[in-house]
Amino acid sequence: MAQRTKPPYRADHVGSLLRPKAVLQAREDLKQGKISPAALREIEDAAIRDAVKMQQDVGLQAVTDGEMRRASWHMDFLYQFGGVTKVQDNLKVRFHNEKGDIEFTPSALRVVGKLKTVKTIFGDDFSFLKSVAKVQPKLTIPSPSMMHYRGGRAAIDANVYPTLEEFYADLAAAYAEEIEALGKLGCTYLQLDDTSLAYLNDPAQREHVQQLGGDAATQHMTYIKLINDSLKKKPANMSVTTHLCRGNFRSSWVASGGYDHVAEALFNQTNVDGFFLEYDDARSGGFEPLRFVPKNKAVGLGLVTSKRGELENKDDLKRRIDQAAKFVPLEQICISPQCGFSSTVEGNALTYDQQVAKLRLLVEVAREVWG
Repeated sequence: MAQRTKPPYRADHVGSLLRPKAVLQAREDLKQGKISPAALREIEDAAIRDAVKMQQDVGLQAVTDGEMRRASWHMDFLYQFGGVTKVQDNLKVRFHNEKGDIEFTPSALRVVGKLKTVKTIFGDDFSFLKSVAKVQPKLTIPSPSMMHYRGGRAAIDANVYPTLEEFYADLAAAYAEEIEALGKLGCTYLQLDDTSLAYLNDPAQREHVQQLGGDAATQHMTYIKLINDSLKKKPANMSVTTHLCRGNFRSSWVASGGYDHVAEALFNQTNVDGFFLEYDDARSGGFEPLRFVPKNKAVGLGLVTSKRGELENKDDLKRRIDQAAKFVPLEQICISPQCGFSSTVEGNALTYDQQVAKLRLLVEVAREVWG
């Protein structure tokens, strides 16, 4: 069975990589006024060159910039739309891990004006990645649903958007312009990162949606339509995937639950080429929901965890691939980590060498399984 010639690839990864100490120090130096933004960018450039070389050396067919220029996988992007402002809303998010809980109060956003694109967000970042990559450059951006999920109706000025239908229409139009512009820069592999569609499998998160004024039973349908509307200007040569996870902050998570609540609609109605799904432990449920995946779409099984440094066993990974293949054909399966290694600048609890070993393991297993 052959390797895939278009994304998602048999061995792929979600996007973010551990930030080198030089980048972390430079970000702190910028805050303290010790260096200029231009100096920080030069340090990030060097880190991205190293990250790209590492990904190419382990054998990946697509490379990212490791999200080296971001503090957060999603907020750095969302803040750059016209009509959005940064706020501190004191809403604590509780992440869980084996040792206990971590409370995190992230910066939030508020929609205070009509949503619009004022520039190509991450355009310069993508162009730099493209200039240093010898294989396909992959850009990761948050799904449009992330603009709505955390704050809901309360985070959207009712004087600007009296109805959510108007909000969703403008949001989709702004995203469509952004994606079209990225295509003109040569982006042929785009990933939409979406925690909401995974969170909605957790009954506690559906209750959260209800409290925000949404409809817990059908919110995923609203988000699927929003994604599809956002892709209406997608260039024909651009492959788009979406990544679902249940939270990834300092090796901790937010939600639990299998994909059953969203699976049938998600796989059949979302106009993307593939799905990266979290499957590194029992929190993600079984492979049964994969029976809904149509024949023209691929699934990246997130079997390798980015949350811990211990290296997975090859035979265990192959056994799990075989289990998944009972529900979706083997030729439609790819493998990846369940999430990024550093969704926020803090990073997960593993070393650089452990990160590299996991990426190399994915490539080796893919070659042994698919040839």
